[in-house]
Amino acid sequence: MSKQLQLENVLVLGAGKVGSTVADMVAEYHRVPVTLADQCAGKLSGDPLVRQILLDVQDDAALARELASHTVVINALPFFLAARVATQAARLGVHYFDLTEDVAATHAIRELSREATSVLMPQSGLAPGVVGMLGSHLAGDFDALYDLRLRVGALTRNATNSLRYNFTWSIDGVINEYCNACDAIVNGQLVSVQPMEGHETFTLDAEAFEAFNTSGGLGTLCETLHGKVRNLDYKTIRYPGHRDAMNFLLHDLRLIERRDLLRQVLEHAVPHSREDVVIVFASASGLRSGRFEQETRVGRVFGATLRGKARTAIELTTAAGVVGVLELVLQGKLPCAGFVRQEQAPLEAFLATRVGHYFHGLGVGASSPAHKELAEA
Repeated sequence: MSKQLQLENVLVLGAGKVGSTVADMVAEYHRVPVTLADQCAGKLSGDPLVRQILLDVQDDAALARELASHTVVINALPFFLAARVATQAARLGVHYFDLTEDVAATHAIRELSREATSVLMPQSGLAPGVVGMLGSHLAGDFDALYDLRLRVGALTRNATNSLRYNFTWSIDGVINEYCNACDAIVNGQLVSVQPMEGHETFTLDAEAFEAFNTSGGLGTLCETLHGKVRNLDYKTIRYPGHRDAMNFLLHDLRLIERRDLLRQVLEHAVPHSREDVVIVFASASGLRSGRFEQETRVGRVFGATLRGKARTAIELTTAAGVVGVLELVLQGKLPCAGFVRQEQAPLEAFLATRVGHYFHGLGVGASSPAHKELAEA
């Protein structure tokens, strides 16, 4: 029998920057015990609500024991472990959420949901995640939707290298989205487009950016909006020149065929940075009351402090995505069992959650040609 979704305790898998932010956010806004598990010993925080433990999720017996003692698991591990954890959670009736952008992992989790008595909600971060709610919200504002363009970038505020980029989140995640095929809708048809293509340039507040196709950012939105929109795509925002430099590594040097080597090169040569900004841009056009109109949302999110710790923009926005939808399930505003898509979450309901303030500029009445600074340190 499924456990009823009453938030007695939460298991967070992965004590990296995002996972620890998720744990702190649950503790801060829901005041329930959180177990933060990782295969490596971390620095003990002394937080009475966050208990840190050692756990190897590839030890099935150990994982099952820990899952069985929790009502909810939030998986912040690398994408290739998502299906493994979800399988155990579904078997035990534990409500499962994750942050993966990986399409194959999501398909596998969806198959599990056919027999699941608990919630299985992957892709619950920023993109995929909140951007899907935003896209669905904008789509619902039109009588006939022609074009929906979604753009998100996690950028270094002070990029000085030739890549015009420092890592602000997972290297594995970046490689995955740069190398795998991308979903889109073109002229009403579901299609697969190549990553790194669809290059475009634009300016926001006189600052230049570029964007190009990357994998996974739309989650299940293409399937949801198929037959309802003429064109739908998702692209990652970067500073000009980044795409050409990465294209050289991936294709001219053929490192796309040797991803382990690509990871070593990037890890050795490209620094991580905690000075970041997240940019969210969405544009929809179509017919409303017989008139052709366009509506946009543009915002920037900066880092802030959470439970006495400095958190980056990408940590806060990703964590808020999953903690917010967890709250919506608790409120009964999302299904309490089976596979749940991000775009099923009403944007305004999400923004009204305890963590919705991190995205307050994306709500009703936020349409503007100028950016809105959503959260600032």
